[in-house]
Amino acid sequence: MLVVVIDDFAKEYLHSDLKEVRQTMLRKLDGLSEYAIRRPLTSTGTNLLGLVKHLAVAEARYFGEVFGRPCPEPVPRWDDLEQRGRDLWATEYESREEITSRYQRVCEHSDATIAALAIDSPGHVPWWPRPDVLLFNVLVHLLTETSRHAGHADILREQLDGTVEMDADAMAKIGRDAAFWQARRAEIERAAKAADPATAG
Repeated sequence: MLVVVIDDFAKEYLHSDLKEVRQTMLRKLDGLSEYAIRRPLTSTGTNLLGLVKHLAVAEARYFGEVFGRPCPEPVPRWDDLEQRGRDLWATEYESREEITSRYQRVCEHSDATIAALAIDSPGHVPWWPRPDVLLFNVLVHLLTETSRHAGHADILREQLDGTVEMDADAMAKIGRDAAFWQARRAEIERAAKAADPATAG
């Protein structure tokens, strides 16, 4: 009986965190132009809308194919090398609404899979070195993957317009306004230069 309680707790805990970080991903698009959400902001082209598109494919695969519960949304074959990486950016023909709605529908399908299966339900990930997995493994993997991309999205959004995922009222109460962050950045820059003799002079 205790094992069942622990299993249910673990599944609910991981699932709850996954739901929360999904919402973070979608919030990162709020208030930005079409260009801003699609704009490549790293040398490899990382962009906000592309991260959401990529996560839709990841959830469809991992909570669909892996457990024999195919997602109704079309997903490129995992072994189609020609398609590799195309899920990381949006074409001019794909609207923000289309991509975010697809992500939400895929997440609903994922939620149904998670609800229907026990945490030790078996799945098969043919592209992993150890392909036989449990729902637990996949929940941890998707939570990690989504959190990693949410971290990317935090930095991209801050780069675009300075928006950070912080409680603005709480920051204001402790004096952490734009002037504070400008001074903090200058302090960090000074420390970085002081630590490297090559920048002295």
